[in-house]
Amino acid sequence: MALPTGNESTPAPDDVELMTLIAQGDEEAFRLLVERHQRLVYGTVVKMLGDPVEAEDIAQQVFLRVYKAAKTYTPTAQFKTWLFTIVRNLVVNEYRRRTRAWLQPLPEQIEEAEDGMAAGLELADPQAKTPAEEALNREMMKSIDSAILALPEQQRLAVVLRRYDEFSYEEIAAVLKTSVSATKSLLFRARETLRSALQSYLDKT
Repeated sequence: MALPTGNESTPAPDDVELMTLIAQGDEEAFRLLVERHQRLVYGTVVKMLGDPVEAEDIAQQVFLRVYKAAKTYTPTAQFKTWLFTIVRNLVVNEYRRRTRAWLQPLPEQIEEAEDGMAAGLELADPQAKTPAEEALNREMMKSIDSAILALPEQQRLAVVLRRYDEFSYEEIAAVLKTSVSATKSLLFRARETLRSALQSYLDKT
């Protein structure tokens, strides 16, 4: 029997209910869980690593771990927090494998990511009125991506989770395994660094 998707009179199962079904071997529940979270997971990883191909592989590993952990999963925290702790661990492992990767700018392929996924990660809607303004906006977006990639690992993840994924300070602290005050300090330092790196663009606004 197909699971409700939320478009019917019966509400869709929440994440904890889906994990219970997955633990029982329900493949449809796993498909629904992946569809619900894959864009957010992929978007976070691609912003962290700057490589769409590598991000796709890491995202697949995330959901493979979710599937394998279903039978032992205990909802002691929000599912999203638990999920992004897995994301963080896999990204950290990738950092350790790829030296200097976080200093490299985002490759051009991100602009061509399928389904408009990369476009949804932009800092703001371009709203350009002329070709010159559009070109300036593209240049600014690349500079923003490069500046984020140059941040230290913890600061970068805090920025991505806060700005792009709209995590609360408490949720970010749980993912980073730190305090809320430390999270706010990380974000403050990151924003100061980004402001300095992007000052030339800020001066034009």
